[in-house]
Order: sequence, then C-alpha cells, then structure tokens
Amino acid sequence: MTTSFADQRLHEAMARIRRFLDHEQPDTPCLVIDLPTVRDRFTAVRAALPQVGIFYAVKANPTPDVVGLLAAEGSSFDVASPAEIDLCLELGAAPEAISYSNPIKKARDIAYAYDRGVRLFVSDSEQDVRALAEHAPGSSVLLRILVNSKGSTYPFGKKFGCSPEMATDLLRLAAELGLVPLGVAFHAGSQQLDPNGWDGAIADAAEIILKLRAEGLSPTTVNLGGGLPAGYLTQPPPLADYAAAITASIARHFDEFSPEVMIEPGRAIVAESGLIRSEVVLVSRKSYSDERRWVFLDIGRYGGLAETEGEAIAYPLATSRGGVLHDGVPVGPVVLAGPTCDADDVLYQNTCYELPLELRAGDHVDLIGAGAYTASYSSVAFNGFPPLATHCVR
Repeated sequence: MTTSFADQRLHEAMARIRRFLDHEQPDTPCLVIDLPTVRDRFTAVRAALPQVGIFYAVKANPTPDVVGLLAAEGSSFDVASPAEIDLCLELGAAPEAISYSNPIKKARDIAYAYDRGVRLFVSDSEQDVRALAEHAPGSSVLLRILVNSKGSTYPFGKKFGCSPEMATDLLRLAAELGLVPLGVAFHAGSQQLDPNGWDGAIADAAEIILKLRAEGLSPTTVNLGGGLPAGYLTQPPPLADYAAAITASIARHFDEFSPEVMIEPGRAIVAESGLIRSEVVLVSRKSYSDERRWVFLDIGRYGGLAETEGEAIAYPLATSRGGVLHDGVPVGPVVLAGPTCDADDVLYQNTCYELPLELRAGDHVDLIGAGAYTASYSSVAFNGFPPLATHCVR
C-alpha cells in the first residue's frame, strides 16, 4: 500500500504532537495544535479555490497562535463578536480583511466594529439592516438566505437566513438607507459531505444578484459560508471535488457574469491539526451480561466535545495501550463517556469503538483530528472542571 503525501504530512504532525506530549507531559485533558498542519490546510484551500477570498471562521479555533499564523499567511477572517474582531486586529489582520458575519448582533456591537474599521457585515433581518445603516453608515452588507443543508452533518435549520424574496427586498432597503448592497451569503451546513451541497443556494444567490443588477443596483458578491469538511473516522471526498463542483455551479448559474466569491472555512483548516489527550478515569461494566465496558474519560461534552452530541462527529482514537489499529492488542466494545455528574455527558453509545481489554484508569486516550470546535466549545467550569487547555507546536 502506498502512502499519500497528505497521509505522510498527517503522520509527521502526529509525531510532532506526541513528542511534545512525551516531553512536556501537560495535564490532561488538553488540546495540542500542530501549526504546520494549519498552514498546510490553509494553503490547500487557497490553491483549490485560487479566485475565492478565504475568510477563516475564527469560532472554529480562536487560539492566538492559529489566528496569527493565518493572518501572516494572508487570510481574511469571519468573526461573530467584538472579542473576535479585537483578536484578529491584535494579531495582524487589517480591518478590511474582517467580515462581521453573525446576523445576530447588538447595535452597540455594530458601532464598535465600525469604530474599529470593519466595513463588511452579514445580515438577515430588517431590524439589523436598519441598525447597520444607523451605526455603520456606508458599509457593505451581504444578505444571508435560508438553504437546504442536506448532506451536512450539522444543518443550521432556520435560525440563520431569510427567504430569497425577503433577502432581495432587504438588499433594496440597504441601498435606500445608504449601505452598499454587496450580495448574498449562505451556509451549506457544517461538515458538508456532498460536494454539490452548495448548488441550490448558489442558484438562489445568482437569481437575486442578477435580478438586482437588472434593476440598476450593483451587487457583486456571493459568500459561500463554511461547510468544507475534515476527515474523522470516515473520510469525505477530496477537496478537489468540492472546488470543481463549486466552480462549475457558479459558472452555470451566473452565466456571463462573474461574481466575487468568498468562503468561510474553519473545520477544513484546523480540525486535522489537533489532538486531544485525555486520561481514563474509570473503566466499569453495567451488568454481567453486557460485554460493553464503560470508559469514562477526563473530558466530555462540556469540556470540549460538544460535537459528539448525536454522535455527529466520531474522532479516530489511539490509546497508550496500543495504536489506532491497536497493533494486535486484544480489544473489546466500549461506551465512551465524560466525567461530569450529568446524564447527557455520554460521548458514544452507538458508534462502534473497540478499545484494548487492558485499558485501565490512568491510561491515555487520544482523540485525533480534534482541532476544530473543541476548545472553543469548552464550558467555563461546569462541575468545577476547567476549560480545555490548548498548546501549540511548530
């Protein structure tokens, strides 16, 4: 079996992380980020979509070393709060490289962003458009539309976006109020596993933009949002398939007009850079007849593993009793759970995991590919457990 260049890079990243863990022996649980992998993944996305503006979704992993590296690489940033604006600016991003993409924001937060130089906003309601006109006059606005997120692991439902008809009217209103009606935004759903998952929304965006241009307005931009996936227990299609599908969809629906295009990857850039090291707290059985052992880790849903809700994201595991494939070590089925006094703090009951039969309290379990939506989802101190610590290796 041949090893791909990407597999070799991942192997090297895990080796760097494990050298750090062996040498520093930090307290668990902790997240370790391999910064060269972050750079590699950003470079891969930029190469696959060379004509597209890359706005890193800061919420995926706001570790300063990650944001600073991406700023130095020339990334733009998708932010959701004043704190994320401050973080990006402090680490070298220019205000014009920031999109305040959260359509749910206070008027004073809009004013703060505007005062700091941000001039690009995403909206999905009349109230917010009017607040932008008052507190961020002359700024550019993208209207977010509702989409069908079929194919994604995490659909967004109806919380964000409005109907295409309403978005069209709100872009007209934005122009009347002195804002720049820049175009249309959407999100195809997080961890989108279908390369064609953007097509329907691109079609809606094209209809809106071309209609308004025919009326004499000048929207130019479609924001594809996030959704580019990462590899976990199962691998998604290659990045090239997504780039080809998106490029073809834009060409087909926009016909002769070539829009400016933005995308907001988060998971695709940082997920595979991260490893969470956890410690086994307890191994137990619930009955004499159930062969499954319950393995309780010192990290759970409130400590950074929120994406195990519904077992949506299934991380590859390795243990101190054996590698990912356990190297011939005898294994058996397990349920994985967190350490808190909360009945919902169970990670995996239905996903088939088999761990070494010799696994004991004090052993390590590593969760691989855990660089996105882990530390940033960690609770402040539920049950007194501290937030997930993050370390970076270069």
